[in-house]
Amino acid sequence: MHKSHSFYEEALIDAIHEPTQLKSVRLISAGTMNQSVLLDTDKGALFLKSNHLNSPDMFQQELKGLTLLHKHAPLQIPKTIGAGRIASQNYLLIEWIHGGYPNSDYWNNLGHGLAELHMATSPKYGLSEDNYIAILPQRNAMNENWADFFASERLEPMIGKAYYDGLISKDFYKKFQMIYDKLDGLIPNEKPALLHGDLWSGNVIVNPKGDPCLIDPAVYYGHREMDLAFSKLFGGFRSEFYEAYNEIFPLEPDFKTRVDIHNLYPLLVHLNLFGLSYLPGIKKVIKKFV
Repeated sequence: MHKSHSFYEEALIDAIHEPTQLKSVRLISAGTMNQSVLLDTDKGALFLKSNHLNSPDMFQQELKGLTLLHKHAPLQIPKTIGAGRIASQNYLLIEWIHGGYPNSDYWNNLGHGLAELHMATSPKYGLSEDNYIAILPQRNAMNENWADFFASERLEPMIGKAYYDGLISKDFYKKFQMIYDKLDGLIPNEKPALLHGDLWSGNVIVNPKGDPCLIDPAVYYGHREMDLAFSKLFGGFRSEFYEAYNEIFPLEPDFKTRVDIHNLYPLLVHLNLFGLSYLPGIKKVIKKFV
C-alpha cells in the first residue's frame, strides 16, 4: 500500500461524518493518475479513489456528475458518499459495485438506458460549472449553438494545449482550426442532451444482476452523437447496443460519416494525456474534412 490506513480512516470520517470501522483495504488499481481501493467497513464495501493532483475540486465535480446521471438515467449509477481533500490528497468515496457477468439483456438495457438519459435536455449546450475529463479541465461555458460550443469549449482548449506543450506544430494547429467553420454544415442540429461524456467500455461495468452500471462520467449537455461516437473509438460495444438505442431515440441519417468528427475530442484528450501515438488519427480526420 502506498498510503497508511490513517488516510482511509480520515476519508471515511470526512465523508460519512460518523464513526466508521475500517476492517481492511484492498488495492484495485494504482495508475499514473489515480489510486483505487476497496474499503471493507462496518457499513459495507466502499470504493475510494484518490490522487495528489493540484485540482482540489476534481472529485467534487465527478460526484456532481454521478448525482446528475443518477437523477436522469434509468441505469445503475454508484451511490455517492463524499468527496474532498485531506492534506495534499483528493478523494472520492462511492458505493462499491460487486462485479458480475452480463445477462442476456445487457446490451439492450444499456442502449435503452443511454437513449433515455439523452432525452434529458437543457436550453443550452454546456453546464453550469466546468469539470474534468480524466484529469484534464473540461470547459462548459453555455452556448445555444453546438458547432460554436464544440469548437470553443471542446476542440480549441485541447488542440491549444497540445500546441503549447509542443505536441503539434504551429502549421498543424492552424490547419486544425480550419475545421471549426465546417462544423455547422457537418453535424445535424439537435436539442442539447445530457451526456455521460466519457463513454468507453472501461466506464461501463456489470453489476451482480448482470445489468450495466455507468461510472467515471464527464457530464455536460451536448450533442448526443458524442457519446455514441466515443463508444466506437476503442471498441467493446456490441451491435445490439446501437440497435436498442435506435429503437428508443433514432439517430439522424449518416451518423457513421460523423463519427470521426465527434471523436476528435477524445483523441485530443488522449493526445494530451498519453502522447504522440494519437496524433496520426487526428491528422487523418483533419485531412479528410479540411
